[in-house]
Amino acid sequence: MTAELVRGQNHVLPDARLEIRVSAGEPVLAGAVLVDSTGSTRGTDWIAHPGAPQLPGLEVPRQAAVNHRLAVDLEALPEDAVQVRVLLALPQGVGGPLSFASLAAPFLAVTSLEGAELASYTIIGLGSESAVIAVELYRRGESWKVRAVGQGYAEGLAALLHDQGLPESAELASGIHAAIAGAMARSVPAPPPRQTAPVGGEPASNGALGPDGTGHPQPGTAGSQSGAPGPGPAASTPHGGVNYQHPGRRATAPPPPPPTAPAPEPGRPAQPVAGDAAGWSMNERLYNQVWGMFEDLARTTAAHRSAVDFADSRMEQELDKVLSDPATRSGPAAEAAREAARAKHTDLLNRAREVLDRDLAQLVEESRVVEPALPPEFARWDNPVWHAYQVPMEIPMALRLGDLSLPERTDLRVPMLTRLPLERGLWIDSGHTGRASAELDSDELRRRAGELATALAGRLLAVYPAGEFSVQVIDAAGSNAATLAPLTTSGVLKQPPASGAGGVGETLAGLTKRVDLVQMAVRSRALDSLPPDLDTAEQLLIVHDFPHGFDDRAITQLRYLADEGPAVGVHLLLVADREEASAYGPLLDPLWRALLRVTPVPDDHLIDPWVGHQWTYEPPLVPANSQILPQVLNSVAEARRRYGR
Repeated sequence: MTAELVRGQNHVLPDARLEIRVSAGEPVLAGAVLVDSTGSTRGTDWIAHPGAPQLPGLEVPRQAAVNHRLAVDLEALPEDAVQVRVLLALPQGVGGPLSFASLAAPFLAVTSLEGAELASYTIIGLGSESAVIAVELYRRGESWKVRAVGQGYAEGLAALLHDQGLPESAELASGIHAAIAGAMARSVPAPPPRQTAPVGGEPASNGALGPDGTGHPQPGTAGSQSGAPGPGPAASTPHGGVNYQHPGRRATAPPPPPPTAPAPEPGRPAQPVAGDAAGWSMNERLYNQVWGMFEDLARTTAAHRSAVDFADSRMEQELDKVLSDPATRSGPAAEAAREAARAKHTDLLNRAREVLDRDLAQLVEESRVVEPALPPEFARWDNPVWHAYQVPMEIPMALRLGDLSLPERTDLRVPMLTRLPLERGLWIDSGHTGRASAELDSDELRRRAGELATALAGRLLAVYPAGEFSVQVIDAAGSNAATLAPLTTSGVLKQPPASGAGGVGETLAGLTKRVDLVQMAVRSRALDSLPPDLDTAEQLLIVHDFPHGFDDRAITQLRYLADEGPAVGVHLLLVADREEASAYGPLLDPLWRALLRVTPVPDDHLIDPWVGHQWTYEPPLVPANSQILPQVLNSVAEARRRYGR
């Protein structure tokens, strides 16, 4: 049976060798982009287009046409390719339409080589766009799926290619349009057979490794994230051991294949396996798997909401049609037509809900398998992995900042991961911002915000090697001693929390000086000239009850640290109620915008720019009466003493 997809919906592909058939009302050009596990393409040699129509496992048409057939062999793709994004674009400069607004909705069908239609997608809702990513084929575990995307670009093919991570997108798009306009699309010989990596050598590759980056916003991300780095030599620290970039990972052979589950019984979904995504280590696989779960939840929910909107719109149109004619506005026939419209609406909603429940149930099962397998940096505080905690020897690739969920299935929570080192500071909003916070008084909200700040600081201290991360605290009024107790009693703080105007000024002056010195040393490539007593470890400054105790000079220094600090390893964590800071007017607006806002109670304030969902954020608070945070911090302090750091 053919799966008729709507935007965001996916479907399993049973065959590796496929055809993708395209039908449009006017001639369009078709192409495809290969994408690796980081969400990026490796360069122009990973793009099939009319000027270069063949890649390993992929062939696209050489000219613009009303109908197209693209050939795909998923087993013959480059080993690093985990996605195939199929794109359509209107030829420019040949007198045709300038956008899809005047065209019939493009139609795509994925078929087997025998012609059996497996899935189809009609791209509706296009207007001023002249290029569109139509569908994508992507690998999930050992199987491949097709997903309906329909992401259009009003700026055209160049903007689409630029969004895939190609700096030379304008030149490439111009060349493609020129080839189409002049009927000069060239033919290239078939590439040689795919080579395997030599024993002990680097994996074979058709091009240079692309930059890190997922191409999608991270939850919370809700914030910008970067993807897993490709294979390459280990990162070096030629300037005295100060390196605030993510440590590289040396790879001398292709990564081992991810674990696979036993073949499912006919008619039953495959059983999820922890770590079934691509990656060079188990932690990297789990990171990519969590991102896959986030994508699936976002798109599955988007597909359901789109289906509901379609059902509502269709019923309204049918009811309007009945009411528009006075002759059919009343009577038995009109009532029958209205009942038929409502019945059709109910049937569409039920079918959409069945698909949603099926997909969400599969994600729930995957979450139940993945959650217990997560390492400490990705795990909740109640995960048993913390009871076997040991201070790590390397900086991890990411850190869990909480959980994300959507109202369609509130018990399905996806870890909110952010890459390390932090690229943005954090702001814990201690004000009344939503329904959950409205049920608490101000003192309780401030207490929970303080506990969250300590929990996040403790998590950062726990995942860095001994002595490579330090925490400083400003508690101007001295009112947060209780929530800071795990940090102060364990001995992980090198100095007590700063209080009063003098303590605030001294702490900010010291960190500002550190940023200035490291910036100058990095720019002059003279890190060996840094003062021997300068702490080159990454720094986190926790500021409680901001802006109480801050004058204009202190606020200017804080803004400087927020802007310039992350690049040289100085990060901010503010605990503040923005309403209480309103007296400063727009002076603080740039500071708030520079920070990622989180809340001490669940709140639906995070909106991703990818599909536009409003995600509910759940903070990573330590369970009540749990001693796991003090135990972990005691281990960190003991490791520092042992290594003299």
